[in-house]
Amino acid sequence: MNFLSSFRIALIPLAALAWSSAALAQSPAPAASPTAPSAASSPATPAPAPSGTPGPTPSETPAPVASPSAPPATPPAAAQTPAVPPAPAPVQTADPFGEQITLEPKKVVIKKGTANWDSAFETLIESFKALTALLDKQGIKASGNSIIVYTSTDDAGFTFLAQIPVDQDPKNLPKDMSIGKSPDGKALKFVHRGSYDNMDNTYEAITNHLDEKKLEAKDTFIEEYITDPLKTAEDKLVINVYVPLK
Repeated sequence: MNFLSSFRIALIPLAALAWSSAALAQSPAPAASPTAPSAASSPATPAPAPSGTPGPTPSETPAPVASPSAPPATPPAAAQTPAVPPAPAPVQTADPFGEQITLEPKKVVIKKGTANWDSAFETLIESFKALTALLDKQGIKASGNSIIVYTSTDDAGFTFLAQIPVDQDPKNLPKDMSIGKSPDGKALKFVHRGSYDNMDNTYEAITNHLDEKKLEAKDTFIEEYITDPLKTAEDKLVINVYVPLK
C-alpha cells in the first residue's frame, strides 16, 4: 500500500503538468486566428492542432519505464526453481507396526540356553559371544543378523536358541551347539528401538495389537538384532520382533 500510495501521489503533479501544458498549448490558438487568411503560407499553423498530441506524449513516456524487460527477469528465476533438487522425503518417524511378512529359512549355527529375567540381556550376549568366537576361530563369517528364538517363558525366566546365519557348516561343535534352520512361515513384524530393558513396552504393545486384531500367535517369538548387540550401545539397539501366527 505504501508503494501504491506514493505512486498515486506522483501521478498528481504529472497530471497537473499535463493539464498546464495543454492549457499553454491551447492559448496560442486564438492568437493565430487573425492570421487564418494566410492559410496557404501557414502550413506550420496546423502545429497548434498537434499541440493536443503533446499531452499524450508525456503520458507515453512512462510506458518505456514499465517496459516488459523487467518481467522476463523473473521467469528465468521461476524456470530455475524446478532445477533445484526437491527436498528429501521426511524420515519416517514411526516404524511399521504389525506388518505381515513371510520368513524365509536360513542355515544357522545354534546355541541353546536358559536365562532369568534379571540377567536376560547379559545371558544373550554371552551366547552370541560364544557363537562368534567359534565362527572366528574357523574363519567363517556370519551371513546375516543375529537371532534369538524364545522357546518357552515363565515368571522366573526363559529358554532360548541363539542363532547366527552362516553359509557353511562349522566343525567340532560343542554339545550345546548345532546346525539347523531359522524359523520360517507367516509372521507379524514389529520394531523395537532402544535398550533391552524396555522390551516389555514393545511386547505389551504387541499383545494389545494381537488382541485388537483377534490374531492367534504361536508359542514362540523371534528377535532379529539389526544392530550388532556386541558392538552397539544397549540404548541404541534396533530389534525386529517376529510373531509367528497359527
